[in-house]
This record gives sequence, structure tokens and C-alpha cells, in this order.
Amino acid sequence: MGAVVIGFLIMIFLGMPVAFAIGLSGTLFFFVTPDLPYAIVVQKVVSSTQSFTLLAIPLFIFAGNLMNNTGITEKLIKLANVLTGHMYGNLGQVSTVLSTLMGGVSGSANADAAMQCRVLGPSMNERGYKKGYSAAINGVTSLITATIPPSMGLIIYGSVGEVSIGRLFAAGIIPGLMMMVALMITVRYTARKKGYAPESLKKPTLKEIGAASIDSIWALMFPVILLVGIRLGILTPSESGAFAAVYAIFVGFFIYKKLNVKTFVKTVKDSIRDIGVIMILVSLSGIFGYGIVYDSIPQKMAEFLIGVTSNPLILLFIVILLLVFAGMFVETTVVALLLTPILLPVVTRVGIDPVQFGVIMMTIVTMGIMTPPVGIALYTTSNIMGCKPEETAKESVPFLIAIIAVVLVLILWKDLVLFLPNLLFGA
Repeated sequence: MGAVVIGFLIMIFLGMPVAFAIGLSGTLFFFVTPDLPYAIVVQKVVSSTQSFTLLAIPLFIFAGNLMNNTGITEKLIKLANVLTGHMYGNLGQVSTVLSTLMGGVSGSANADAAMQCRVLGPSMNERGYKKGYSAAINGVTSLITATIPPSMGLIIYGSVGEVSIGRLFAAGIIPGLMMMVALMITVRYTARKKGYAPESLKKPTLKEIGAASIDSIWALMFPVILLVGIRLGILTPSESGAFAAVYAIFVGFFIYKKLNVKTFVKTVKDSIRDIGVIMILVSLSGIFGYGIVYDSIPQKMAEFLIGVTSNPLILLFIVILLLVFAGMFVETTVVALLLTPILLPVVTRVGIDPVQFGVIMMTIVTMGIMTPPVGIALYTTSNIMGCKPEETAKESVPFLIAIIAVVLVLILWKDLVLFLPNLLFGA
């Protein structure tokens, strides 16, 4: 397996697309391992996508794109603005609250970061916000979508690790809200220091909040319906994705009346592109994953790490350092696909709950989208805002510290993660 890893790193260094680097390096395993039939390569590409659970990914991507084109996002922005207009760094606060509300809509941190820069970026420039600061806020706050359901990362983790996606969805809510609070505090501190005054001098009235909430009720009800449907056994995670798409079409055509044939066709095209990128990663990682299992990498990794320490807390910190490093160099989906089958058996062997680990793992690896040298959202937000990635990375530091602080709390007090899953689905 060593030759495979070296081959993968060389191809990444040479600039090959990650999906093809994974597929080719995985195929290399069959050349260096005697007696393995090459037909398995093709079989694993196909079989990796033959999962009913994974069907949730394209369905939720389609639903998210539909909702972005049906006026739901616009309603959520108005609600976030009403809630935070009286705070320092008002537009930064809007970005934080919007990411929390959008978690149940987009499910993708990268998509959320790009959308918020396009929507909020011009207003931030007009209000005199530094471009790097604006890019940092819109990028880092998008990490909340890694936990608020329906998170694409949690679906992939649950599918690969055979962990209940319903429990993962429920487990992500409290950590997502904790990240929102931590980031709002950080925005207030940094904005006050930079002199970004509130847009409104008075707090919103209950009447104003109520009116904005009612206006956004169709978006706010979406994650609630999903969790209730899964909990009551009415919907599987994949069926909830299909429901989400139908729900978005219904709201777009009949409630907000902003979805027409032209917009629908554009949404389908955008969704096909987004789904293609993720599913080619999923299919080609099946080749790589076969080599991991064949060489007993999870068992060897478990023995090695437990040989270092059998203390669950220390072991979890070691694994998190590994994930931080991996997230800095490899895209989030790839990390989830490749490392979940390796690390999950290790942490469960020492008594760490797989649901708690899933929320922590996906938060940490998603953080990699805002860290150099391969932070996708770092470059995306910087490009949209028209600033250097170095400037964005520098402005991101206090916000990333806030995320890490939340992760530490989740490690030390696992009941914060497991309270809702145990309440809804039983201990």
C-alpha cells in the first residue's frame, strides 16, 4: 500500500485532478499485488455507487440547488438581517445566521461560501469591510453546514462507516448552533475592533421577528420535517432526499412562484455538474478502498495507535491532528471516503461513539476548505471578493480558533453531541 500512497501524492503534486489520482493510484495496487484479478478494478468502480443510502447525495444536491433558485435563500437573508441588524459587524452576523439556516438547504459548505460571497459581498464592500475580512467570514461561517442537516459530509461518513444517518443528522444540530454562537461572538469582537458599526440602533421587536419568521417558514420547516420523517420511520435518508426535491419544487412553483421552466432546466444542469464531481470521487475511491481493506490497514492502524495510547481522549486528539493535516491537503469528500474506513474502527475500539466521532471528524476536515495550501473555499471566496488568499487566510485565524474551541468542547462533553440522537432514537 506504500507504493499506492506515494503514487497518489506524486500525481497530486503534478496537478492531476484528485478523482483521477485516486483511481489511478488505486489501480496501481493491483499491479504491485500478485494474484489479484484486474476485473475487480471495474467492479469496484461500479459497486461503490450501488448504494441506496448514497442516493441521498444527488437528491439533496438537486434539492439544494432548487431552493437557491426558488426564493427560499432570499427569505432567509431577510430573516437573518432582521435578527442581527443591531449587532456590530451586522453583515458578518448575517453571514453566520444565514449559514445556520442554509445548513438545512444547501448541505454543502463550498456552495454556501460561494453563494454568500456573491450575495453579501457587494454590500460588505459598500459598508467598508476589508475584502479579506469579508471573504474570511463568508468562508468560515459556511463550516456550520458541515453539521446542520442535511450535511453531505455526514451522509458520506454514515454511508461509508455504516453509521445511522438519522442519528448523525440529529447529532449535528447542537454543535451547529454552538458554532453559530461562537462565530457570532468572534464577529462582534473583530468587527468592534475594526469599527464596523451596527446597521440599526435598536433591537428588532417580536413583531418584526415574527413577521420575518413567518415569511421564511417554508425554509425553516424543511430540516424539522426531515428529522421527524426519519425518526417516525416514514422516510429513509434517501427517501428524505427525494422528498426534499419534491418539497422544493412545490414551494418554488406554488408558494413563492419563482420557479419556472427556464430556472428548472438551469437547476438541473447545475445539479448534474455538482453531482458528477462528487460521484466520480465516490466511484473511483472504491478502487483505493479495496486496497485499504485487502491490506488490513484499519487493523494495523488500530494496533499502532492503541500501542501509542489506549486513553480514548488522547487517542482522539492524535486522530484529530491527523485529520487537520489531511484536510489541509486533500478535499473534504476525499478525506471522508478514504479515512473513515481506516479511523472509525480505531476510535470505536477504545469506546468512542461513532456518531460523536462523525460530527467531530466532518467539522475538522471541512475546516480544510479554508486552510492553505488546498483550501477550495479559501480560493473561491478570495476570487469572488477580489483579494489575495493570503489576506483571507490571515483574517480567518480568529474564526478558525473559535471553531477549534467548539470542537474541544464537543470532545470533552460528548453528551452535547449525543443528547438529541439519544432523545429521538434512543440510547
